[in-house]
Amino acid sequence: MITGIKENLQKIKSNLPENVTLVAVSKTKPIADIQEAYDAGQRVFGENKIQEMVTKFDVLPKDIEWHMIGHLQRNKVKYMAHFVNLIHGVDSFKTLKEINKQAKKHDRIINCLLQARIAKEDTKFGLSFTDIEDILTSEELSELENVKVVGLMGMATFTDNQEQLTEEFLSLKTFFSKNQEKYPNLSTLSMGMSGDYQLAIEKGSNMVRIGSSIFGVRNYIV
Repeated sequence: MITGIKENLQKIKSNLPENVTLVAVSKTKPIADIQEAYDAGQRVFGENKIQEMVTKFDVLPKDIEWHMIGHLQRNKVKYMAHFVNLIHGVDSFKTLKEINKQAKKHDRIINCLLQARIAKEDTKFGLSFTDIEDILTSEELSELENVKVVGLMGMATFTDNQEQLTEEFLSLKTFFSKNQEKYPNLSTLSMGMSGDYQLAIEKGSNMVRIGSSIFGVRNYIV
């Protein structure tokens, strides 16, 4: 098992501003590692596969806040609708409708982030800024009583080019701030991972998704 999870968490948290939420990305990591992070005080964990998250939810403490951070397949929303706290990667209105449908079955309101496409890479999912504005202003959104759009999420290009990263983060921060004035529910801006979270925070992120810097880079089987 990777040692130093507690130390890694303490180091990262000591450098995070108070307003920034740390999502510990626990995908592919075993129960023991997550429990160690939990014992060190971490309560927010992010997974990118629903089945894996369900397995971990079933055996780990129930005060953990589970975030779905991966690309979301609509037909699998039903498996996590009874417990997921925040869904990061919503990139279509159809997905919002499905989340609403499944949340209603459990009499829950599920918080969601709309994923903006800010990276220059073709492989990244996400909505254009125009698409996001169309969703936020739509009458249909106001009719979805069991979902709440609480912010935006963006994944920057996988690059060491700091100027490019800065440009991408700032573009989303500017767009977020503009819409925050119109939609007070928009409180979360999720940008930044292990390699670029410090820059993301500097450019306005208040939620970061960090995995390898906490758990190490080696993958495990649950």
